[in-house]
Amino acid sequence: MTPITIIPARMASTRLPGKPLADIHGKPMIVRVCERAALSDMGPVLVAAAENEVAEAVRAAGYEAVLTDPDLPSGSDRVWAALQAFDSAGAYDMVINLQGDMPTIDPAALSALAPALSSGADIATLTAAITDEAERDDPNVVKVALAQNKRALYFSRAAIPHGEGPLFHHIGVYAYRRAALTQFVELPPSPLEQREKLEQLRALEAGMQIDCALLDGEPPNGVDTPADLEAARNWYSQKGLT
Repeated sequence: MTPITIIPARMASTRLPGKPLADIHGKPMIVRVCERAALSDMGPVLVAAAENEVAEAVRAAGYEAVLTDPDLPSGSDRVWAALQAFDSAGAYDMVINLQGDMPTIDPAALSALAPALSSGADIATLTAAITDEAERDDPNVVKVALAQNKRALYFSRAAIPHGEGPLFHHIGVYAYRRAALTQFVELPPSPLEQREKLEQLRALEAGMQIDCALLDGEPPNGVDTPADLEAARNWYSQKGLT
């Protein structure tokens, strides 16, 4: 398959307004995410930007950007719109949706999506074992129930499955077969999606197959708050990255 990595980004974050352009050691966060994505060697890196200032920052750093309608309802819709504008001929048949607030993502994690998708799944995503007991009942930590073959059976903000045994933290990075992404964005929001506030449940309710790549160690942290941003800056300092 031929991959492309698309990063949806918009300035109107509720908890951290303007976060795509938040500074991390002299570079906007969206550029840091582009740099991590480029290291994965998962195709060209394209930002689906809701605002021109984000697109300008991305282009100034040497990456591609497409302006998308700021009123699009989700990151998935923004990714699809950018794909259609950038690649109307259909050259790329694997579409990676990387959130624009993950500046510490391991490039190897993105590379791990390809074998998960090649199993015949419509969508591949990432997961990691929960090691912090506080995450079990934290509704901000999305859990995934996995079959033995790493197929996703359900996603929830609750601790699933019930009983003794490991729990898995879902990491919101996806690889779609191009046809699956087109199918997904054409589906209406589903009842379980609306109840759990988890978009991926729309795919499961429609009978789409989601397989997971299991990562070792701690999952990458997104940046949603000023404290998260400071943690990302500290991560770059510790790694000595410029």
